[in-house]
Amino acid sequence: MFTSITVCLDMFGCPNRCKHCWIGHSPNGNLTNDDLKFVAEKFRPFTNCLKVYDWYREPDYKDNYQELWELCHSLSDTHEKHFELISFWRIVRDKEYVKWLSSLGLEKAQLTLFGGEEKTDYYTGRKNAYNEIVEAIEILIENKISPRIQVFVNKDNINELPFIEKLIQRLDLENRCKSFGGEFSLFLHQGSCDGENEKLYDIRVTPDDLNKIPQSLIEHTLRYFHKTSIEEVFGKTEQMLYEQLIRNHSTASYVSPTPVFYVDREFHVYPNIAPPEPSWLLGNLKTDKIETILENYTESKSVAQHTRLTVPLCNMVESQGDCKSQRLFSEGDYIEYLLNTYCRK
Repeated sequence: MFTSITVCLDMFGCPNRCKHCWIGHSPNGNLTNDDLKFVAEKFRPFTNCLKVYDWYREPDYKDNYQELWELCHSLSDTHEKHFELISFWRIVRDKEYVKWLSSLGLEKAQLTLFGGEEKTDYYTGRKNAYNEIVEAIEILIENKISPRIQVFVNKDNINELPFIEKLIQRLDLENRCKSFGGEFSLFLHQGSCDGENEKLYDIRVTPDDLNKIPQSLIEHTLRYFHKTSIEEVFGKTEQMLYEQLIRNHSTASYVSPTPVFYVDREFHVYPNIAPPEPSWLLGNLKTDKIETILENYTESKSVAQHTRLTVPLCNMVESQGDCKSQRLFSEGDYIEYLLNTYCRK
């Protein structure tokens, strides 16, 4: 028995194709309520605390989002608050959506920018995304929900940061949130180097780029992450991590008593550790026994789990690392990047 299990079914996919998305891109599905019930019942016997979600890409994407919310609650043993992730696609198309979010007690909602209109549309993978995000900010504030702005940074868009600084000032977001007792927040980061974001490895920020970040955006970021320097947020150079980890002979297990599982539209099951890629595949709910799928997880039988459990970290560093690279990573993100690339070599 697991202490808890969280299972997320990608019922309808996502309207966007963001170039930073760590989950990666896959075709949208159109699964039914019965499919969600089927997935929940498969996992139910193995925990006394099951949590069920109808998404792991875009929340509330389907028109019957309220019905799905209630269904997830009925299938779950605990009732969670609504995530601070929302669908900006829906909020500008459905006047009832923000009222519903407010009725659930949502106080903050996260939106993502990459710079101005051209860059944001490009990195979101959809025309007019930037204008919709700005409209979404206004809708949230009108309904006394504080926007939280996430900005993914790389060498291609870091020169856009002054534009974002001016946008925040022009919209007067700090004062407008304070007016209803809320708090505006913003943070920058480079994101993990997996999924779609792994394709941007070549343009990851390096230490010299950090000098281009406006001071006000640094202050927002440090406040959000509770850090004292922007270097702490963006991490170490790959060269430094290489030198540090090339002597590390450790292995590791990703097995947890409280696992989160992703189930795609084809009912393939993956642990929520890295993108749902073949090396992480645990099995298929339609063709494999659930006992086999869970055993593959607990016994680290997926290719990626087995690799991390049996291959010393230094071997992956030597195979996949760049001893001269100045690209910035957190240690955990760098290890996952090495593991995913090692599994595909």
